Amino acid sequence: MNQYRFQRSFSKDPTLSSRLFNLLEVVFPELEISNAAECARKLGAPWEEASTPFMRFQDDLAITHVGVVEIPMQLMGEMVTVGGIHGVCTRPEFRRRGYYREVMQEVLDYCDKRYKTLVLTTAQPELYEPFGFRVVQEHVFISKCNTLGGTHGLRLLNTNNIDDVKLLQRLLETREPVSDILGIVKEKAVFCVNEGSNPLHYAEDLDVILCIEIENTKLKLFDLLGTKICTLEDILKRIPQALTEVEIYFTPERLNAEVQAFPHRLNGDSLLMVRGEFPLFGEKFMLPRSTRC
Repeated sequence: MNQYRFQRSFSKDPTLSSRLFNLLEVVFPELEISNAAECARKLGAPWEEASTPFMRFQDDLAITHVGVVEIPMQLMGEMVTVGGIHGVCTRPEFRRRGYYREVMQEVLDYCDKRYKTLVLTTAQPELYEPFGFRVVQEHVFISKCNTLGGTHGLRLLNTNNIDDVKLLQRLLETREPVSDILGIVKEKAVFCVNEGSNPLHYAEDLDVILCIEIENTKLKLFDLLGTKICTLEDILKRIPQALTEVEIYFTPERLNAEVQAFPHRLNGDSLLMVRGEFPLFGEKFMLPRSTRC
């Protein structure tokens, strides 16, 4: 018998997914989460297979949700699996009745039996501090450069092309962590929800997928997927336009580049919070955008 009264199963209840996404769309309309989840599904990473939902209902209406996903990562040289808390929400008309607290208490009991570390990202840390979550300072890493533009060594992945989808799945399954300090391995669903609708660039000769953006002469590097991590110089050689600066949004010690670290909040307000064991307090690092939940 299930000891958790709020724990639900997508496989046992085929209506659960649509009811959850309706709730998430009401509370977080700006995220367009239904579209992101559909994109992940097309990329072979259905959210329903990755997340364990804890939900409270009023009749058949989903009113509160807290989800849990597993995130395998390299953390200070050790392979660990942490629990990722995501999609925390209550319908506006049902707030301040204690429903969120009830569901979260059950989620933490479930997680504490499985994970030594929990992570989440939020713009409202005060909601999680009473449950033992602590804000952790993150850093962006800046590297100056002066490139006139290399060969055009990148192509956009076509996520409507089955071969490109298989390529993405292969590299998600076999990727090396971008960092031994904090790097992700073998995680699909969160990556595909976060990045599946964004441009993904492939360097065929390096066999690496890059999550990048370019603003004028600034390159923003958010993640890279490869069976072998390439250097920053390798990346710059394959970008055809002039660049003067690179912003790296993950811990870059494996890129073989000179960088300076600066305290940073991703997207201006996305704070990382941690509960339990976490060896990176006081270290300079960033949880990649592709893994934030």
